[in-house]
Amino acid sequence: MGLGSTAKKIQSLSDRAEAMYKQVQQLQQRIIGLEEEMDDTHETVKRLDHQLGEQRALLLAIADEQGIDGEQILAEAAIDEAELEAAEDGESDGEPADAAADENQAADASAE
Repeated sequence: MGLGSTAKKIQSLSDRAEAMYKQVQQLQQRIIGLEEEMDDTHETVKRLDHQLGEQRALLLAIADEQGIDGEQILAEAAIDEAELEAAEDGESDGEPADAAADENQAADASAE
């Protein structure tokens, strides 16, 4: 093997290593950018969660002032949401969602 072919191979390896190094630097910059975006998003979610808690407390106070049981309304909403999720899960498992809705309507009618 001649000195020329060895030099070409070394140059080729050097070029590939340089290209890979540039790719690693680009990936590092992208990761840093994603981490910054994630931190910003986390702060936004925390702020929105805090505001939502304040709004809930305010609405419960207004409901109480108007003689409405806000906690009962929230509990019923949570039950409805759980039933809706169960119906959606049942639909994906092959059970029709209408059967769950029919059961809910029958339960509501008997409760009245």
